Amino acid sequence: MVTDVLERAFRAHYGQVYRYLRRRTGDPDRAEDLAQQVFADAASALPDFGPDAPSPLAWLYTVAHRRFVDEARRRAHAEPEDAPAPDYGDELRSVIVAAFGRLPQEQRIVLAMKLLRGARFKEIAATLGIGEGAAKMRFLRALAALREELEREGVSP
Repeated sequence: MVTDVLERAFRAHYGQVYRYLRRRTGDPDRAEDLAQQVFADAASALPDFGPDAPSPLAWLYTVAHRRFVDEARRRAHAEPEDAPAPDYGDELRSVIVAAFGRLPQEQRIVLAMKLLRGARFKEIAATLGIGEGAAKMRFLRALAALREELEREGVSP
């Protein structure tokens, strides 16, 4: 009985769940993996699916959205892969280093913590003894100042 219900739900709604996840991820392989997780979750929760429960498709979309969000969080917290840094050439590198060096120390610290170490604003705020909002504002101002320095040197995005 339960397997019949699950099989009918799979046949009726797999395509819709897969397309939803494909639009969200932009990757057919990730979407397929997530869709399989959705239906595996459905198989384990189906016995609890009572008469007052939402429609199966609405419930599957909810589960799909949760799996997508969970996976996105895991990817965000995963260690970044060692990708080779782009080589911009010695001339551009020296211009960037010089522009960075002309910034006030406070701005250099915030930029280095955020851009080079990947620190979160909460960590930057704690290190500097300021609020998280102030850390964000300092970062934005430092980034704008660096952009101005680079534009003075003729470097633009």
